[in-house]
Amino acid sequence: MNKLPKGWEMKTLGDLFEITSSKRVFKEDWKTEGVPFYRAREIVKLAENGFVNNELFISEAMFKEYSEKYGLSKADDIMVTGVGTLGICYVVKSDHRFYFKDGNIIWLKSNGKANSRYVEYAFKSDFLRKQIDDSVGATVGTYTIIKAKNTKISLPPLPEQRRIVSLLDEAFSAIEQSRKNAEQNLKNAKELFESYLFRVFENGNWEKKTIEMVCDEIFAGGDAPKNNFSLEPTEKHKIPIYANAVKDRGLYGYTDFARVTKPCVTISARGSGTGHTELRNEPFLPIVRLIVCIPDTKQISTDFLKYTIDNLVIQRSGSAIPQLTVPMFKENNIPVPGIEEQTQLIVKAKSLQAETQKLEAIYQQKLLNLEELKKSILQKAFAGELTTTGSVANGKG
Repeated sequence: MNKLPKGWEMKTLGDLFEITSSKRVFKEDWKTEGVPFYRAREIVKLAENGFVNNELFISEAMFKEYSEKYGLSKADDIMVTGVGTLGICYVVKSDHRFYFKDGNIIWLKSNGKANSRYVEYAFKSDFLRKQIDDSVGATVGTYTIIKAKNTKISLPPLPEQRRIVSLLDEAFSAIEQSRKNAEQNLKNAKELFESYLFRVFENGNWEKKTIEMVCDEIFAGGDAPKNNFSLEPTEKHKIPIYANAVKDRGLYGYTDFARVTKPCVTISARGSGTGHTELRNEPFLPIVRLIVCIPDTKQISTDFLKYTIDNLVIQRSGSAIPQLTVPMFKENNIPVPGIEEQTQLIVKAKSLQAETQKLEAIYQQKLLNLEELKKSILQKAFAGELTTTGSVANGKG
């Protein structure tokens, strides 16, 4: 960090707060009602949303006993996560009455030496985040009381802290509104494309046929090879193996034989990606009940088959793990225009999809830019470079 402005000091959190944690509450003392008992995961939700539907409690008697012995959190105290996602802060509100799990949450007791909201923003800055990351290292670690006490923070006089908090509140509120607008525009772009597909494939003038009627084969993949496969392609194992997954198109590994050699559409039949489709043109081996549809190309093109399946409301069976079966899937009715009209519709759909993807890329970049703007503003804030409200909104000093 550059040289601090006149009147600023470099302090540690240990200089500014009494830093401690709470008395441990054992699992057998957890209750289903009483005083809310918060762990790190609840603090994260409080920090994100300002509220949380708590699941755990301790008895009124235990809360009274522990509060008398170890103190009661008060307004402007800061709770910091020490496990999981480290360094997430929640500034206690005056109407909060809760207890928290020892070791999981670091308790910064406010004594008026620092503005708690200023410190909360500091925990979001790269300067402080780097200290937390460096203290943990490459391994999974914890943010401890000792580490918290030694964490450095640039500190101006209290009036300047309050002014910076006011500027950051205004800037972050504007950024959040911009983020919501960008996300809504992104959602609208996707819905526009989906709406077009829905209208296209619900055309009532076309003949409806079951998927089974327009496919030469429909079957599910079997077990994965136990020995005859490799995680990476080799001279022997060149044929991709695909399973039920969205990531990497469901790539599982490689083998030396293919069960599918014709262009086809696959449908994930199990897990959270149930209903996800892929168009595959290369030879491959399907496994783990991945459904394969090889179209009768005299009736339907592979592209059109994929678009119609994407437009289906896939029915799932089973309560624990969503899944599809071949008998369930092949009875779905789909519209089947002539091959020439299918080609024309696919050209239109792909053209609209390309435009939609351009819009999505623009909005995704805007979201990334907004995150960078937040980082830039925070960096300026804790270097003493924030001046006016107007300049903050643009990320300028």
